[in-house]
Amino acid sequence: MLAPAIAARLGEVAPGIQLRLTPYGNDLIETGVTSGITALVLGRIPDPPDNLVVQHLMDDGFACVVRAHHPTVGDNLSRERFAGLKHVNVLPPGRLRAGLFEALDRQDLRRDVAVSVSSFLAVPEVIAVTDYCATLPRLICQRLADDPRLRVVPAPVDLGTFPVEMAWHVRYRHDPAHRWLRSIISEIAKRSSAERS
Repeated sequence: MLAPAIAARLGEVAPGIQLRLTPYGNDLIETGVTSGITALVLGRIPDPPDNLVVQHLMDDGFACVVRAHHPTVGDNLSRERFAGLKHVNVLPPGRLRAGLFEALDRQDLRRDVAVSVSSFLAVPEVIAVTDYCATLPRLICQRLADDPRLRVVPAPVDLGTFPVEMAWHVRYRHDPAHRWLRSIISEIAKRSSAERS
């Protein structure tokens, strides 16, 4: 969700720059960041290898999204109502999926998953035409709140937070161009975090 703001800022200050964004799974080696081929990665980066520098950008949490005129969900979502709804499950690459499942398990909260999608982009389209619910990172919910077809409500219980981090190979630690790029990304993350507060 930071990508549009990063692309817009880089378009202003470095119009000739080329940016390639690729989702990654649990294996950082596949990204090329551990060898230094890839400039950096953004996301949740548990157990990084010793040759990566990891910078914490912000923390995010979870909220729920339902259609704007949902017949049984008001401004809040009770634990019982949550358990009684059908859910849209997002199966993105990486550790977010595990993080949400772990958070739900800690709270002994169960979902009846009706639809699983591989992209967050599919969620608003499914939610807008069903009485389903999706539990998503708050940063994503912040963007979806502008869609008049949808309504964001707090999760029925505190599902905790997870870190959003940036990591890069140690060889880029003092590289001026890389430091400049990291500073732009850090600035955008701070602004996004402040807007959510």
